[in-house]
Amino acid sequence: MSKKGLFFFFLSIILSLGVWIKLEYGKFVNTLFQVRKGGYYFEISKGATAHSIARGLYDQGLLLTNPLYFYLLTRWKGKTQAIKAGEYYIPSGTTPLSFLEQIVNGKVVQHSFTIIEGWTFTQLINAINNTPYVQHTLIQQGGPTEIMERIGYTSIHPEGRFFPDTYFFSAESTDISILKRAFQLMEKHLASAWDNRASDLPYQNPYEALTMASIVERESALEIERPIISGVLIRRLKKKMRLQTDPTVIYGLGELFTGTLHRLDLKKDTPYNTYTRFGLPITPICMPSLKSLYAALHPDNGDTLYFVARGDGSHQFSTTYEDHKIAIQTYILGKNKQH
Repeated sequence: MSKKGLFFFFLSIILSLGVWIKLEYGKFVNTLFQVRKGGYYFEISKGATAHSIARGLYDQGLLLTNPLYFYLLTRWKGKTQAIKAGEYYIPSGTTPLSFLEQIVNGKVVQHSFTIIEGWTFTQLINAINNTPYVQHTLIQQGGPTEIMERIGYTSIHPEGRFFPDTYFFSAESTDISILKRAFQLMEKHLASAWDNRASDLPYQNPYEALTMASIVERESALEIERPIISGVLIRRLKKKMRLQTDPTVIYGLGELFTGTLHRLDLKKDTPYNTYTRFGLPITPICMPSLKSLYAALHPDNGDTLYFVARGDGSHQFSTTYEDHKIAIQTYILGKNKQH
């Protein structure tokens, strides 16, 4: 075969190979991953290469073709150094091309953790320690002082300082990072509520308002009653009356609380016993909601000074002590006699 003929022979082979590669590439990038119903979770660890990711896709049965194709795809797209680590959800209908876009854009799986309104700091830590997918760093060294230091705030009591909300996070997130977000969000909401507060309130600073909001949170099951309860407590503060709220006593008892508040418990003096001490307790008693924060800073303008639980989640409010005694007789003593 002449040199010219040999040249055209190899040229035809190269062109045929190029056409074949183009067809195979086009077929590959649009081939669906082998994903079972309900999708698949695929983890890309830090430092993973395009080679190792391609091999992982093949080994886990998502790719049935040569894993080299996925590596070549990342090369042709110029994305070998742009892939982000994390946990990814692969739904049915995913192609190699759409998956590459997903891992380049860092669209990792988002898990969630919810802080419930009215939780104490102890309940919060117990909950986050038992939340899956979080990187747990608090179990070995999780004292309140250490936690606040790691968040970046020393000499701050943690109770009430974390905003009740749902927080979304990736599998690489630490418990500290979630707590820091919750702390900062409470700081933001408290500052905003304080700046927009009603006039003539008896608080010296936003922290006292936060403490009041925590009491309102624990005293009220009905949203409509929160500003009314706040109004009662604020008027009592102004009149130098003891607040006499059961939730503060219960908080002060801690593990000594048996589940039922007895008359003797009301006489056990603690920094949180508002039956034995005047003013607000020394710290909040729980994590208040935004609605309780608002109520603490926008109280009802009525003249009631007392309230007693009716037993159905609502309260009976009274202006005079005589009416309050009647309410106690009706809703507390009368109820006990019926049992």
